[in-house]
Amino acid sequence: MRSLHRRAFLQGLGASVGASFLFTPFLDSIAHAAPGKKPKRLLLFCTMGTAPQIWKPTSVSGETPTFSESTSPLADVKQHVVLVDGLPSGNPGNNHGAPDGLTGLGFSDPARLISVDQFIADKLIAAGTKTTIPSLLLGAESTVSGGKSPYYRKDNLPTLASPKSAYSTLFGSALPANTTADEVLRRRRSVLDNLKNEIKALEGNLGAEQKYKLGLHLDSIRQIEERLSNASSGGGGACSAPTAPSGDPSNPLEANLLHMDLIVGAFACDITRVAAIQWGSDQAMNVELADIGLRGEEHGSMIHTGAPTHLDLIKLEKWLAQRFVDLINKLKAIPEADGSGTLFDNTLIAWCRDMGDSPNHNQNEMKFVLASGEGGYLKTSPGGRYVRSSERHERVLLSLCDAMGVTDFSGFGDPNLPAKSPLPGLAAT
Repeated sequence: MRSLHRRAFLQGLGASVGASFLFTPFLDSIAHAAPGKKPKRLLLFCTMGTAPQIWKPTSVSGETPTFSESTSPLADVKQHVVLVDGLPSGNPGNNHGAPDGLTGLGFSDPARLISVDQFIADKLIAAGTKTTIPSLLLGAESTVSGGKSPYYRKDNLPTLASPKSAYSTLFGSALPANTTADEVLRRRRSVLDNLKNEIKALEGNLGAEQKYKLGLHLDSIRQIEERLSNASSGGGGACSAPTAPSGDPSNPLEANLLHMDLIVGAFACDITRVAAIQWGSDQAMNVELADIGLRGEEHGSMIHTGAPTHLDLIKLEKWLAQRFVDLINKLKAIPEADGSGTLFDNTLIAWCRDMGDSPNHNQNEMKFVLASGEGGYLKTSPGGRYVRSSERHERVLLSLCDAMGVTDFSGFGDPNLPAKSPLPGLAAT
């Protein structure tokens, strides 16, 4: 009965301020949260494969890597990072690898494909974990040139490419048709402004943890609105709210910068525990990064025609590595609700690829960059770790399951995998 009373009170709280469209995901999440139990979170950072020679450490002492130019930004967070390399795939070579990267099964039986994010989300639901969105898949260009995303549930799953649509899905609700993008932003900013006095009065009815999460929720949405406002074209063009507002960045990589903030906000508000961001598809990534003098299409002009030096691919990979670092720092900047650490301390971030050797269309030499916080899942080292293994790459995917408390692997990946267990040496314990 206590949980029912608590939920009814919290839902009434949202109704009393006249802002259920803003607070419902937040209220649902804290009403269902298990007291005293910290959430575990998984964030997948998905890109195409790379050229092995530009990714590998320039040297390794024991397990301590010297980062290559393309991975050099990772040195700033090396105490959190584990590089995993050399892993063969269960998929035959010379195929675009999207169906294999996160499924461990490849093209052999499409009807049985499920990616690790979807498998984990299903298991969390079965175990009673209740979040508004079981898995959040964001990222532009999921189907460019017929390409696919790496996410599967018997078939390819699309990502949500529009930051404004993603924002509405996460933090808003349906708005009248023909609402302009600028009007949407103004309405939500004004709601926050008008609620300040009411929120102060309501804080006295909340416990310390719920009060903290309420403030964090509002701050997070405010920051996201500011970034979305800056990205707007300023024309106030019409959009079909909430699914297709105008004003999204035309540059997919810039759109993903907004998606990064949305994922962090969703984690902070406990709207989801499983999220993924996709950079390009398995066949294309349109690149326009004027600040580093890079423009072109990754698959054709950087992976296949840039050999042997791959100078442009190095620039792109370095830029992506910095975004991986940015995600770590964003999560580290937000305390957990109980103040005992940060969001990053209970999050595992995995940089996953659809191929190990993209120039040769080969799914061997699969690579991962894994990162976790203080007391997190990974066995880390002050200088970073480089782990080279000849085990199937599916075992790293099983490590992701293990990190999320999922230890029954039946129904995932290759049923004939010789060692159906997490990759040894990754977990701290």
